Amino acid sequence: MAGSSPARRSYNHAPSSPLSDILYGERNSEARHKQLLEAAKREHERVRKVALRALDDHQKALEEHQREEERRHILEQERREEERIRQERELAAERKRLHELQAQKVEIPPEPQPKPEPSKTAASQASTAPSTEPTPAASSNPFARSATSSQTSQQQQAVPPVQNTRSSGLGTQTTTQQHTASPFGQPNPQQNGRATSQATTSATPQVNQALPDRYEAIHANLKNLRRSMMQQAQHNPRLKERMGDMRREIRKCVGQLTHGVAAANRKQLNAISTVLRESLDGQVQSQMVDPSNLVLEPRQPVEGAAHNAELPSLFVYLLNIFAKAAISQFINEASAKPETADPVGVTVAAVFSQVEFLWRDKSLIDILLAKFRVVCPVVFGHFGNEKYEDGRRKLGWHKENGTWVSEQQHFDRMTGLGAGFAAISLRNFSKSTKKNPFPPSNYWTAMARIVNTPPANISNTQAIVLKAMIEHYEGKFLDAYGNAGLAALRLALVDFPVKCPTRTPATESLQVHAQLLKKETGLNLQ
Repeated sequence: MAGSSPARRSYNHAPSSPLSDILYGERNSEARHKQLLEAAKREHERVRKVALRALDDHQKALEEHQREEERRHILEQERREEERIRQERELAAERKRLHELQAQKVEIPPEPQPKPEPSKTAASQASTAPSTEPTPAASSNPFARSATSSQTSQQQQAVPPVQNTRSSGLGTQTTTQQHTASPFGQPNPQQNGRATSQATTSATPQVNQALPDRYEAIHANLKNLRRSMMQQAQHNPRLKERMGDMRREIRKCVGQLTHGVAAANRKQLNAISTVLRESLDGQVQSQMVDPSNLVLEPRQPVEGAAHNAELPSLFVYLLNIFAKAAISQFINEASAKPETADPVGVTVAAVFSQVEFLWRDKSLIDILLAKFRVVCPVVFGHFGNEKYEDGRRKLGWHKENGTWVSEQQHFDRMTGLGAGFAAISLRNFSKSTKKNPFPPSNYWTAMARIVNTPPANISNTQAIVLKAMIEHYEGKFLDAYGNAGLAALRLALVDFPVKCPTRTPATESLQVHAQLLKKETGLNLQ
């Protein structure tokens, strides 16, 4: 080693400081490069092993997380299935108890009736005759007259009516002729605080609980009309092409109606009216039909009326399409935002009130009401138990693919339809020369039917519809009925929830709305 060169000695004893490494003379030598490459290779291998271990640990943690998520998902499904089975068992037990109660029969022997003396026969009949005078307790109820008149009408229906059956292109029509009193005992609507003439109200069709099946007949006749139009279109290419365009135009215009400025919807209203006029004036040929199959009550020809005879089937078909589009808008849009029902209601009232679209001087709005009767029966006085199949059918509970929709979906639909009914029936025609096709008396009647429901038959559906009818329409209702309307709101929002057999979020929402009215508008209903 004594004979080693200085360069060799410096290589064997290379300085370790950075500066010395930079100034080191043999830093670019091949041996130095190999040394650095080996160090880099060892460092790379170390980093790679660390990364592989980290990746392996991450994969294991991910697999464990997935297994845990799957375990939680299975447990949640088990919990839901157990809850479903529990509810079904409770429902089955309730049905079993109901069937057992229905199967029980108690025979009550008839009480012997002594033969009345001839001199006392008249007095006995007078004492047993039902009284139609309202009781003092009912006199404070603004809906009492409606309930009393309805009971009177039902008693008079015990007499078999005279039926006149005739056939037409829309199906078989059965006209029921009854000489009974009107079941709509109620205060006259007010305009600007003044009572209007009852003749104005009675001149328009009413929502008549005494004839519920008539709406079903109208609905069936509309289905027959639709099938007839499809058959006509097969033999009339012009009708087929134009009918499809008209149908799409009406649906598009109804879907474009917006809430806010009334003038914004004028374009859509004009477009719908133009399409209906085209179908009415014969530009597109279609068979003629008798509209008497599509109205609630029989009508006689009116001198000077725009139409007294048959109407083109295309025009009636498009009115049906318009009614269906309006109801779909209530269900799809007003269910989330009830205030959006108002422009649709304005358009419905405007279309059905146009003089050129009247038949025998009255509107054909019964076409829309027949469809409304199917989807929202509670405003026509129907009720049922939501826990049973038959009760759900009576309440208009919707089915999709043969299965009942969820409770929330049902309540959303009823909210939109309740708001839609108010939007149609609470229109003010005091400054118009046209006749209101569906005056506020129908709103009053629908509210009375819900509020006067026996406590045992009250359902959440009725509470939801009632709240939707009232919310956003309190002002219009009070404008129409004044102090009587105030008393009616008190019954609907304060007294009606109290008489419900069970407290539910649906019934409590009525009381909450009364409190909101007091807070926001100062209207105290207590």
